[in-house]
Amino acid sequence: MFKNLLDPEKFNEAIEIIKSQFLLSTWETIYVTVLATLFAFIIGLPLGVILVTGEKDGIRPLPSALMKVINVVINILRSVPFLILMILVFPLTRLICGTVVGTLPTVVPLVIAAFPFIARLVESSLREVNPNTIEMAQSLGASPMNIIIKVLIPESVPSLLSNMTIAITTVLGYTAMSGIIGGGGLGKIAINYGYYRYKTLVMICAVILLILLVQILQTIGTKLAVKLDKRIKKN
Repeated sequence: MFKNLLDPEKFNEAIEIIKSQFLLSTWETIYVTVLATLFAFIIGLPLGVILVTGEKDGIRPLPSALMKVINVVINILRSVPFLILMILVFPLTRLICGTVVGTLPTVVPLVIAAFPFIARLVESSLREVNPNTIEMAQSLGASPMNIIIKVLIPESVPSLLSNMTIAITTVLGYTAMSGIIGGGGLGKIAINYGYYRYKTLVMICAVILLILLVQILQTIGTKLAVKLDKRIKKN
């Protein structure tokens, strides 16, 4: 696989591919990652709130049967490997996008794979909120919705940001796998050229770019979480 890595002809071909396609592919990867994470967060945040507030001792208990169904669905979706999930949701993807091949159609399986994960991350963040703070709000007569909006979510913002950073980097990794079924982005470049056509340099560069994107996103998320964490004393 690596024997022709420094072959002049192969090297020049790889450079031309990098020059002509990497900019667009990088943009596609970022675009799909952000879009999928946004939709997954819109679905996962309310589910995470329900998992915490709807339990028996929560601030707004829900029927135990409903809570069990929500938990089972989330656990099932989380346990299905992403490559298999992409194939399973082909009918839904085709219904929504009209096709299963391309950059935009990969958003559908990405959202379905990410929102259960995000729901669990949100649940974990909300459980870190000091129960005394919630009890104080209840003693002041705050409604369950006010407690959620003005206490639970604001108090858990640093943890939520840290967990959302984990989520977006996970989705970024999923986008690379989507190249196997014709999704766009750096994953498609790495698979089509690096794997099928044995252009190892192209694959290496795609992997390096993905690593850089993860590092950038992780750094931004960590800095925001630290900046908004009230527990950290500012000098």
